[in-house]
Amino acid sequence: MSLQSEPSLSLVRLPEVTLNVASAGPKDGALTILLHGFPEFWFGWRHQIDALARAGLHVVAPDQRGYNLSSKPVDIAAYHLDRVADDVIALADSYGASTFDVVGHDWGGIVGWWLASRSPERVRRLVILNAPHPDVLASYARRHPTQALRVFYFGAFQVPWLPEAGLRAANFLAMRQALRLTSKAGTFSHADLNRYCEAWAQPGALTGMLNWYRALRLKDRSERAPIDAPTLIVWGRKDPALSPRLAAESLSLCTQGRIEWLPAATHWLHHEEPDRVSAALTSFLGS
Repeated sequence: MSLQSEPSLSLVRLPEVTLNVASAGPKDGALTILLHGFPEFWFGWRHQIDALARAGLHVVAPDQRGYNLSSKPVDIAAYHLDRVADDVIALADSYGASTFDVVGHDWGGIVGWWLASRSPERVRRLVILNAPHPDVLASYARRHPTQALRVFYFGAFQVPWLPEAGLRAANFLAMRQALRLTSKAGTFSHADLNRYCEAWAQPGALTGMLNWYRALRLKDRSERAPIDAPTLIVWGRKDPALSPRLAAESLSLCTQGRIEWLPAATHWLHHEEPDRVSAALTSFLGS
């Protein structure tokens, strides 16, 4: 496993929110925006940031709205996919980039799909780690009850305040256990989990994080355009929540895409096989 140095951290003021952003690499490199998912923050990309920066990319990994040190709007509507996608566009604008590459995992991947479909003129290349296209997930879950059961927590998170209380109990025991039990043994160290607990304990963070799920009901039903940006899907086959078939169905929306399977990896593939994931990213984004 490669050694990582801490990236530079800064607060970037955007039209709607202020994002805490980790950055590394040459400023004249291709802008590459790394988007984390639930329940992470920029720290989830610690294994990839240095590798991508050394490959000559200008790497930017924000805490997305609602997370860690970034702004945490109160209204659920503030977490609509269009609003969080607008944050990424505004972030790229702040760096003067007319086009950029997107790498997204989990919710970050869903934002990546949304951006590439909604704003194709801005997304140069797209990399998705264990995240289905949002339209694919909804239709697949309706056709496959087992998949619906795997993501039952989507519904549980819709309840106000009660999920926050449960997740906060015993120093975020449920969240720490969720990371440990859904990943390979030893993936998340005690020190790693302490970093996550600090992020989850930020005022308003738990509600902000859960509001991403609560805003799903606000999603419009219009069909999204095909994904024209060159797309790489990297998928851990042992994901306990998401079927590998979701990757294949999402790929069918891409005009130029491919899947790289990680047979032994779970949902947390970028933590479990960091060197392999970093190599896949640098090969695809550096080409």
